[in-house]
Amino acid sequence: MNKTKSILYALLITVILVSACSTPAAANTYDTTDSSYSAEIDSSDGKSQGVMDQDSSSDDPDYEIVFPQDSVNEITITISPENWGLMMENMTELYGERGSGERAGQGGRPGQAPADGQRNPPDSQNAPPTQMLPGRPAGEKMGGSDDQNPAWVEAELSFEGESWEHIGIRFKGNSSLRSTWGSNSLKFPFKLDFDQYEDDYPETEDQRFYGFKQLSLASNYRDDSVLREKIAADLFREAGVPSAQTAFYAVSIDYGEGPVYFGLYTAVEVVDDTVIETQFSEDDGNVYKPEGSGATFAPGSFSESSFDKETNQDEGDYSDILALYDALHDESRLSDPESWRAGLEAVFDVNTFLNWLAVNTLIQNWDTYGVMNHNYYLYNDPETGQLVWIPWDNNESMKTGGQMKDRSALGLDLSGVGDKWPLVSYLRDDPVYYQRYLAYLDTFLTDVFILEDMADTYQYYHSLTAPFVLEEGQEFTQVSSIQAFEKSVNELIQYTRERVTAGENFLANQ
Repeated sequence: MNKTKSILYALLITVILVSACSTPAAANTYDTTDSSYSAEIDSSDGKSQGVMDQDSSSDDPDYEIVFPQDSVNEITITISPENWGLMMENMTELYGERGSGERAGQGGRPGQAPADGQRNPPDSQNAPPTQMLPGRPAGEKMGGSDDQNPAWVEAELSFEGESWEHIGIRFKGNSSLRSTWGSNSLKFPFKLDFDQYEDDYPETEDQRFYGFKQLSLASNYRDDSVLREKIAADLFREAGVPSAQTAFYAVSIDYGEGPVYFGLYTAVEVVDDTVIETQFSEDDGNVYKPEGSGATFAPGSFSESSFDKETNQDEGDYSDILALYDALHDESRLSDPESWRAGLEAVFDVNTFLNWLAVNTLIQNWDTYGVMNHNYYLYNDPETGQLVWIPWDNNESMKTGGQMKDRSALGLDLSGVGDKWPLVSYLRDDPVYYQRYLAYLDTFLTDVFILEDMADTYQYYHSLTAPFVLEEGQEFTQVSSIQAFEKSVNELIQYTRERVTAGENFLANQ
């Protein structure tokens, strides 16, 4: 992208937004717990300033370069036509023919017709090839594919004049990936692994991207602002909940036709890579990514398949998870609450969970625990012996129900939550834990979720991302229309105003 054009776009949009919004600007600070990195938005100049507090060893994660808060990183990923074809073939095996679902309008929204102000479709000569490769037996595994995830293939990444060769790339996601594929959009979410092929290419053993082994590239699915993934992760961290760092990336992919701009992505730090390494004192504990019925922690729901191990996979030991089940459902919960709390806190970081619950319930999230049985991690911290809650996948946060008519977000009083979600209902029903929840809610409202600060943050990041979003082609965007993108800041400000008011009124009546 032309740098001068980007700067002009950013300046123009900043002027428009600031003049249109009556909310005063204020400073906002984001801190990574124990990660040696912080990014601060200074209201004096509107710039985000990365602050490093670590040595310059190439083995150390360089957050300032990989997760900048004041710029958009531009990368090009080169995938051979054969490997791109393998990715397309694998997706066809998993989800059927591309575009076989409802045709999306702008941004992969099923059934939505293009509106005024939307981009023209990309030139047909730039559309990635989707033909099947001949001669491959049906159902054969490809490039490291497994039963749950799309296939890995080999690629090369270029950034700031440097290249990382023989890296792994695959599509990622659940509903976001499936819906994007079915709607014929090409704004796929990706995952990168920089030493995926080290067995084949020994020179890439322990290859890192400025200290990072993996990166997740979220497509900002169903988010006209493109900000929710980033803002929510920052809010959790600022409130004291371990959470991934994020940054914006402009991604081009060369699949044999020259680089094609796939649009603006949000790079998300991978939990079992550097989140554990930088936000905990020890990083060799079990990391789980729960999903499925067992992830609800409902009575009798445990199954190993619901607790995907991201580390220590060779050890078939789920005793830490089973200990949490046993402590949570112990009969002493009703007969001896003090003893129950002691047993639960021996194996589970209850305070971090209650802190997460307070933040998550105030900002609302339609796609995580209490509503859906996924989108969180658990880390067994060797220092404490407790499983620690880590949020994940925040694109459905900070919004009203909208298309989620089959779901209900948690109310601030946590009422209506039954035993299907015992981590919420059991803690809500305990007077000691409920008071802690209220205290975390009050602290978040007082110290973090401040309307003036949030308005400044929304405006700043909108200006930063606007030039890159406006360059997205029709097949390479998740934004429903230019008008929706331009209105998104004021909508976020209004949403925040309503949630702050709701939170203050709720606490005043407790």
